[in-house]
Amino acid sequence: MIVSISCKAQTYPLRSYFERPENSYLKDTNNEFQYYKGIWKGEWNGKIMYIYIEKIEHKYESYLKEYRDVLIARFKVTNLSGSILFDNTSLPDDDVKIEGMRFRKQDDKYSLVYSDKDLCGRSGTILINFTDSSKTQLQWKYMQSENWINKDCFYHDWAPADVPQPLPNNIILVKQ
Repeated sequence: MIVSISCKAQTYPLRSYFERPENSYLKDTNNEFQYYKGIWKGEWNGKIMYIYIEKIEHKYESYLKEYRDVLIARFKVTNLSGSILFDNTSLPDDDVKIEGMRFRKQDDKYSLVYSDKDLCGRSGTILINFTDSSKTQLQWKYMQSENWINKDCFYHDWAPADVPQPLPNNIILVKQ
């Protein structure tokens, strides 16, 4: 007699705010991410930002020891005349600079992490949420982490006004 045992990780909705067993799966069971996916556009300080948001399914998060559906984002920033200032839209999924974490329980915003090794390790947290019932406007709030730059950084000795600012702190993005 042959016995076959199949072990499958437990699946939970994205908004599960309790401790889960290792190798569990936080799945977008309610298809919430469909509204975030796509191209978003906004203007700030004489710049235009395009955010390209995608959903990645069943991504293993080693530090959490679980699988998750997450949002990732790539961006392109131009000046008003169209010259490209920043562009990471061709990066592979594993190297994106913006990766989603989770929905926050306290305010229902989705949090993402920004990490940019090309800008001397600049990093921060991004919170996004819809501002309208049609889900065509997205509030974006970026909070930069302390950015300790060492002497090897190309902008180490630059004046603060000249330091690259790839992302806006606060902007409304419109779905394209």
